[in-house]
Amino acid sequence: MIDTKGLFGLEGSTAMVTGASGALGAHFARVLHAAGARVVLAARRVEALEALAAELGAGAAAVALDVARPESVAAAFEAAEAAFGAPCDLIVNNAGIAVSGPALQQTAADWDSVLDVNLRGCFLVATEAARRLVAAKRGGAIVNIASIGGLRILQGVVGYTASKAGLVQMTKQLAVEWARYGIRVNALCPGYVETPINTEFFASEAGQAVVRRVPQRRLGQPADLTGPLLLLASPAGAHMTGAALVVDGGHSVNAL
Repeated sequence: MIDTKGLFGLEGSTAMVTGASGALGAHFARVLHAAGARVVLAARRVEALEALAAELGAGAAAVALDVARPESVAAAFEAAEAAFGAPCDLIVNNAGIAVSGPALQQTAADWDSVLDVNLRGCFLVATEAARRLVAAKRGGAIVNIASIGGLRILQGVVGYTASKAGLVQMTKQLAVEWARYGIRVNALCPGYVETPINTEFFASEAGQAVVRRVPQRRLGQPADLTGPLLLLASPAGAHMTGAALVVDGGHSVNAL
């Protein structure tokens, strides 16, 4: 008999979700916790994290984290290990930002702010996690939250698309380097997912025009990412590393 429940279970794992104060990060944390993982909620907005930790109850802890600062990354991992007594063997690299507008209207500071969080920050978190796992002689899984913007053009977010393309390539590089240590590295590439920060836009005429370009004619919902996340995070994806898993309702393959 095939144990499908156990295949996707995360009992015994300690997960860190960066950007856990946002809608998607909070959803990812709830999914991992429900699958049996102890979950470290990490972000700059600690009050929001503490509220989520209280909601989840036992097996959840909130830690402050600014992914752009190496000292903050190291401190967050120290706090995580102090909370649960074990290295984080499952990382969801979810922290990300975007600056919107035509490239000619964006500044070097705009570019740097996006790349610092979306690409450099993911590198800092992934390498800190991997160093600790290698030292402990333990394997693990890293899921980098990329985007279809890392695989195709999205209008008006040059730093965002560049950072996500870099994240997809970094995922492949780290997957090859760290396979020998039993550390899997994959990227999850969502399309447009409805959250509180974009609901108003997608209700507008311009937003509805975007939705019409999605073959399924609907936005993604956080729940649409539940299965794909568990696949990459759990033993079900044991032979997957270096993959970029697209979840976008067919948007990225639509030529229209």
